Amino acid sequence: MTGNDIRAVFEAAGCEGALCVLEVGGEGEVALDAEAPVVAASVSKVQIALEVETWFAEGRLDPRERVVLRAGERTDGPTGLSLLADDVELSLRDLVVLMLTVSDNPATDELLRRVGTASVNATAERLGLAGTVLGSDLRTMLDTVGEDLGRADWADLQRWSPTATPLQHAEADRLLLASRTLDPARSPLRTTPRDMARLLALIWTDRAGPPAACARVRSVMARQLTRHRLGSAFRPPTRVAAKSGSLFGIVRNEAGVVTLPDGRHYAAAVFTRSAPGADDAAISTAIGTAAALAVATLAGSG
Repeated sequence: MTGNDIRAVFEAAGCEGALCVLEVGGEGEVALDAEAPVVAASVSKVQIALEVETWFAEGRLDPRERVVLRAGERTDGPTGLSLLADDVELSLRDLVVLMLTVSDNPATDELLRRVGTASVNATAERLGLAGTVLGSDLRTMLDTVGEDLGRADWADLQRWSPTATPLQHAEADRLLLASRTLDPARSPLRTTPRDMARLLALIWTDRAGPPAACARVRSVMARQLTRHRLGSAFRPPTRVAAKSGSLFGIVRNEAGVVTLPDGRHYAAAVFTRSAPGADDAAISTAIGTAAALAVATLAGSG
């Protein structure tokens, strides 16, 4: 199998793709544009989870501390607490579960408020992830999108959208493609496929932080609700623990670890980009297919 074989999978699904799959604990690698900057989207929540769990393990945060996330003040998002009408009270450690399993945005921003972007970025630097940067929280990212589309902020964009004409929506789509958030070189959520695969390999071998923190991230990632990307290509007893990420029907990603029945682990980071209106199901399936080709190549040579 060659990089061109994997590229053909993405092209058939109507998207561009980049990939890195590493043999955890070994030297094997399959890569396609693995050093290219990509928009991480919610895959970056793995970094935040690692930082928060490290603070828990080191006693800098109490995982049982309860917080109230008030209605009307929570970060917008398509899932989880963003959809609820009332105030919500829960523990910090349960916010980690919501962040990784259903990609909850309010949970993410509350956790990031506690540890700070500087701390997350310092850990990325310590781990040698030179192409990985977390530039802001999610609320700030969304407000930047609103600004780039000519509105005051994200809330203003949401108020404007239902009243806009088809021509105005077409212009907004054009501006969105050029927005800072979707520019791999400027996005506040950016990484490379190799960086993210390395991060997962470090978490799976307890080298990314305290063993308790790494174990917790592994455990919660195994419970992610999304199963139609990497998980679409692997069936039990093979296991997949992953974190997906999507933005505006243009970016679709997933990073996770595939564990074969014989116990071998493979860290896979797959990032895609398409035009608006592309076939979501086809691209999600391509993410799994490309990773499975790479895993099969590495497993066969091991």
